[in-house]
Amino acid sequence: MSTTAPATVPASEEAQREVVDLCAELIRFDTSNPTSDERACADWVVARLAEAGIPSELVESAPGRANVVARIPGADTSRGALLVHGHLDVVPADAAEWRVPPFSGEIRDGYLWGRGAIDMKDTVAVMLATARHFARTGTRPAREIVLAFLADEEAGGKFGAHWLVEHRPELFAGVTEAIGEGGGFSYALDDTRRLYPIENAQRGMAWMELTAAGRAGHGSSPNDENAVTDLAESLTRIGRHTFPVRLIEPVRALLSEAARLQGVDLDLDAEDLDAELAKLGHVADFMQVVLRNSANPTMFTAGYQTNVIPGRATARVDGRFLPGHEQELIDTIDALLLPSVSREWVNHDIAMETSFDGPLVDAMCAAVRAEDPDGHPVPYCNPGGTDAKAFTKLDIRCFGFKGLKLPHDLDYGRLFHGVDERVPLEGLRFGVRVMTRLWQDC
Repeated sequence: MSTTAPATVPASEEAQREVVDLCAELIRFDTSNPTSDERACADWVVARLAEAGIPSELVESAPGRANVVARIPGADTSRGALLVHGHLDVVPADAAEWRVPPFSGEIRDGYLWGRGAIDMKDTVAVMLATARHFARTGTRPAREIVLAFLADEEAGGKFGAHWLVEHRPELFAGVTEAIGEGGGFSYALDDTRRLYPIENAQRGMAWMELTAAGRAGHGSSPNDENAVTDLAESLTRIGRHTFPVRLIEPVRALLSEAARLQGVDLDLDAEDLDAELAKLGHVADFMQVVLRNSANPTMFTAGYQTNVIPGRATARVDGRFLPGHEQELIDTIDALLLPSVSREWVNHDIAMETSFDGPLVDAMCAAVRAEDPDGHPVPYCNPGGTDAKAFTKLDIRCFGFKGLKLPHDLDYGRLFHGVDERVPLEGLRFGVRVMTRLWQDC
């Protein structure tokens, strides 16, 4: 590669064509987690980078659990590197439920179909197409880019991001900021305009197992120490509980910008906040999940025979907490549990938040606006979690940004881990154009 970069090198037609083929090939690797692994797909990524002259390192955290890391030198060596990360694993798919085979990478009706099409082999394909474009044209990004193709995100990153941060932190030496999944997709504001929520916050994860201890006995006999009853009552309390609204800054900023664009007079400090948010229509529905903490019972196990009252029953609860409100979630759950029910963590990970400012934020917003003049970038809190949680442990400032423009009639959120997952072909091409601009200006 050359040591200087042209002022502007637009994404090539070749890159925009090949991103579709790259994504289709990625989908055809069954990297279902936990029933498969990432090794074959990771080997393929290494080969695609090598074709363009980009060296990489494949790192296995366990047999078959493969990660790939590569570096692309930048024009300004005085600046910290930008980490661009995506995961190779996907959640399983039941082919009987799909209109197309979930690992076929089939193109139909202007979409590329398959498990991982939006979570997140689309972004991995954009990363590869953009990197290959820079290598082919001899272009250096504004600063060094570190590419990470990761394992195990769908199960918490134990064999992926978290393992690398703990065992191979030198792979991310010099990185100061990162972008990954969790934001940068379009959301229809009205018939012509779109919001582009860019993640600068995430709710934390508090997955817990609840265990009720009772007195075993015959199913025909009275029993006021029934573990099933106590656990069921505790789960009902949790499942019916509504946490109070807590407007963290990214949520407040998105709602305020949506109100400004719609010409709505919005008082986010009003006593009847629900009535105020109703003025925003479907935007308020979109934001409901990040207005408060949440806890949902998801699993229940007890007993082995109809006429036997078990002495023990267990359940799982998916708890999520907003930045700054973890203790509120814990205290609330403990107050809702009956005395016979205890809890322990299954997966407990941090919430995160960073300010929505700086050259990288400016570059992300500019890249979106350049490709979509009717697009409006806004801060965003991701209701779930991503590999960014691991990278914050290295003092890396993390954002969620994929650069994906979607048709207004596509319910993007429902496709995550859902049936008939698909990504618009033009959305992939749009992503390459946005990512190319971002790398040149970041």
